[in-house]
Amino acid sequence: MPRNLDLPLIGVVAAALVVALVVALVSTPVVKNLAIRVKAVDVPKDGRRMHDHPIPRMGGLAIFLGFLLSVLLFLELTPQMRGMLLGAVIIVVLGIFDDIYSLPAMFKFVVQIVAALVAVFSGNVIEAVSNPNVFSSDLYWELGWLSIPVTVIWIVAITNAVNLIDGLDGLACGVSTISSMTLLVIALVVSEADVAILMAALAGGCLGFLPYNMNPAKIFMGDTGSTFLGYILAVVSIQGLFKFYTIISFAVPFLMLGLPIFDTCFAFIRRIAHGQSPMHADRSHVHHRLIDMGFNQKQAVAVLYVVSAILGLSAVVLTTSGPVKAMLLLLALCFAGAISALIFMGGSGRDKKNKPEDGGEKEGEEP
Repeated sequence: MPRNLDLPLIGVVAAALVVALVVALVSTPVVKNLAIRVKAVDVPKDGRRMHDHPIPRMGGLAIFLGFLLSVLLFLELTPQMRGMLLGAVIIVVLGIFDDIYSLPAMFKFVVQIVAALVAVFSGNVIEAVSNPNVFSSDLYWELGWLSIPVTVIWIVAITNAVNLIDGLDGLACGVSTISSMTLLVIALVVSEADVAILMAALAGGCLGFLPYNMNPAKIFMGDTGSTFLGYILAVVSIQGLFKFYTIISFAVPFLMLGLPIFDTCFAFIRRIAHGQSPMHADRSHVHHRLIDMGFNQKQAVAVLYVVSAILGLSAVVLTTSGPVKAMLLLLALCFAGAISALIFMGGSGRDKKNKPEDGGEKEGEEP
């Protein structure tokens, strides 16, 4: 429970958001100067980069600082919370070194597993999931010994999924803001105070960083930010969604994080179909296809914000579903699916080597 029990929950949530926002907003210029000093600078050297001049990265450190201070002020440090924060520190330190030295992919993957295990052995475990078969008498599946590997896979997968959509100015930061606000609303609806405050802190950190990251970006969040955001969203979704033994707990996390999950799954399927390694970096992510369709960076980011918001709204609707709301959910999903189909069908025939005029975010590197 939050420490400030004398304040209404909505007041604590608002305060947590504002504190994280202000800290991130004030600390980003400091982090930018630090990034330049330690040479954490993204230099465009291939066709996947959307910018044409060196831009400092490592800006995710500002988001982390805002989030951390807000959490320490407004939440008790339970064992689960300590494990999540310790794992987040591991991820952020890994991201900082990666932004400076470009670490090997396998080494990053191993450290991400270690960070996931830290969270898991602190109590952040998916013990059961709701049964997607609505006609079954069993409402949920107990995972048993599978709970640990399933949870580790979920955390590492979402950590990298958010990293992979970090390819345009403001994209990963904005999508993470929408996802965290979605979970914030759901947590308020189901009276999960700690989850609501955690998501308010994360959203505040993103909103404080976003003005510096929108096109044309002054600083990138780098792997420091994208992997941190993915890690926190993954762990908090375990605390706030998977533990509900209802049909919504199976679908809501996948809707809330629908855009990065879809993009990552499609990327892996596409690479395997072409005889490539799933970890092979390419220029066929959803944001690249939008650019190839003729959108500029701001338009492409706006389209993906809309898709992410529709999926987030669908998750909220499903949480409080009735017959009418379920129909609205179906229509929203159909609309989102139509946009996704348009992106991938329309983008495939364009020249994928065209580069936009203005600058852009470094794409997250696998993993």
